[in-house]
Amino acid sequence: MTAIDPDSLTADEARDARRARLFSRITTADKWLQVLGLSWITPVLRAAAGDNPKGQLTEIWRLLGVPVLAIGLFLFAWASLAPQVQTSLGAIPGPSEVWTEAVNLHKDAQNKAASEARFQERVDQRNARLIEQGRADEVKDIAYTGAPSYYDQIATSIGTVFFGFLIASLIAIPLGIAAGLSPYANAALNPLIQIFKPVSPLAWLPIVTMVVSAVYVTNDGLFAKSFLVSAITVTLCSLWPTLINTALGVGSIDKDLVSVSKVLKMNTYTKITKLVLPSALPLIFTGLRLSLGVGWMVLIAAEMLAQNPGLGKFVWDEFQNGSSQSLAKIIVAVLTIGIIGFLLDRVMYALQSLFTFTNNR
Repeated sequence: MTAIDPDSLTADEARDARRARLFSRITTADKWLQVLGLSWITPVLRAAAGDNPKGQLTEIWRLLGVPVLAIGLFLFAWASLAPQVQTSLGAIPGPSEVWTEAVNLHKDAQNKAASEARFQERVDQRNARLIEQGRADEVKDIAYTGAPSYYDQIATSIGTVFFGFLIASLIAIPLGIAAGLSPYANAALNPLIQIFKPVSPLAWLPIVTMVVSAVYVTNDGLFAKSFLVSAITVTLCSLWPTLINTALGVGSIDKDLVSVSKVLKMNTYTKITKLVLPSALPLIFTGLRLSLGVGWMVLIAAEMLAQNPGLGKFVWDEFQNGSSQSLAKIIVAVLTIGIIGFLLDRVMYALQSLFTFTNNR
């Protein structure tokens, strides 16, 4: 193939070549913008590059303008209708009241972080004095016992859901592979899936609570009982989408590939790692995304009843508190839960895009 000398190109050809490279970069960036939920940036870039500006404006309106308009209409309806609904705690708070409480929660979190830092500084100073006095055996790492901030509760909920989701994945993926490869395993697992998949977390929670209390008898373990109860409940409710999609993905592998594996006399491990998993990954990741979404929804109810110090407990405490700001704080938590759920799904889609070639979202 003969290389093209850039100096031999005319001005128009050089400009067309630069535009082609620019559009190629925009197309590459579009894949990741879609992952991040920012696909509206692509038509903005294309319009700026001179690619059919009128058509790109239509795309910008569809991808950005319409959603922004819908959110604006929702906020307007919320602000207009909320004051008309009176509860035992007063009128339903509108967007401005909810924003005020969100700012207050942020300031409260900053104050609690500063208080914890001051406490830790005093502990460090105490331990340093003991060491200087030759009393190193009296040095202690004293834990801070102040109330968790809103951000601490968010972190607790995210940690709990990922712990339960990880356990669910470790159980569901191997079982799904077995069900997809073996009709006997599929026949054994199918009735169990159909029976336990519809069970509510509220039904699992008392059983899990009693089992954890009976088995996990220590109070000084690595995990708190409330954390384990919430995480195991998440596991029991979120493993089914991954199990079902994994079995479906493995069972739908091209029969010719299975025949090739038999001809090559692949052992089971090689067959699974080199053939089954790469072919089934798109559906496995679809199951993982569904499982994480289910786990996040289940977690809030589990934390309410198990009193795990996360967002669920925050909502329950505010409901029990009954102050004039409680409703606004609960709505802040509802919006936080929704936003985090969206971000978790984007994270899973980003991982799916890295490890598979599917375009499904």
